[in-house]
Amino acid sequence: MDEKRIAAYAEQLFNAERNRRAIPPLTEQDPSLTIDDAYQIQLANVRRVLDMGHTVSGKKIGLTSPGIQQQMGVNEPDYGHLFAAMDCKDGSIPAADLLQPKIEGEIAFVLKADLAGGRVSREDVLAATDYVAAAFEIVDSRVADWKIKLVDTVSDNASSGRYVLGAARLKLSAVDLPAVSMKLYKNGGELVGEGTGEAVLGDPCVSVAWLANRLWTYGVTLKAGEVILSGAFSAAPPAKKGDSFRAEFSSFGAVEAQFV
Repeated sequence: MDEKRIAAYAEQLFNAERNRRAIPPLTEQDPSLTIDDAYQIQLANVRRVLDMGHTVSGKKIGLTSPGIQQQMGVNEPDYGHLFAAMDCKDGSIPAADLLQPKIEGEIAFVLKADLAGGRVSREDVLAATDYVAAAFEIVDSRVADWKIKLVDTVSDNASSGRYVLGAARLKLSAVDLPAVSMKLYKNGGELVGEGTGEAVLGDPCVSVAWLANRLWTYGVTLKAGEVILSGAFSAAPPAKKGDSFRAEFSSFGAVEAQFV
């Protein structure tokens, strides 16, 4: 696809976020869009945000569970970029800044070494990880009513919104990630999700390795110091102003978020 059309679709998504006004799916506007076009649209907006003075803080992985992949008609995950401004360190999520947020419990990896080269293995991820932490990813879509196909969500930075890291920091050697269980509670006690690390491509480390290798095809490296959100343990319930959430992870303690 030519650069002019890429820029026009990126502009639509950028303005949707800035104006808090969702747009029709890009795949309805142009059914010929490919997954490679979608990543080019995403990267166009990443460059724009960087030019505004923001900094990349990491990456996120989506569509890691077999059920979600089947629902979307795909056979691999997707990814998006995280920015430092998305990091809600105190757990307070500014609801007015988002359009139609949902919340996911997952494990965050923080790297101490780069992951590059296109042949990254699970063992490479183990060696490159400084620590892991419980996390919330707040996903949000600039596409009206979450009416998305794979190309739509990839173009929209994989529906990235905000994120929160829990206080506990663990070395990978101290935890069996596939066996970690999570229960997600809403507003003080309603159970709205549960799952285990095995739901994330069988092992969140495998998810991070997949990401490193997929990014390499676009000339992008996972860098030391970056936060990598490895994929959701369960389906993502919707959230609105006034809602509070607590995800309790075996071995990790809990992470909390409030929509204010």
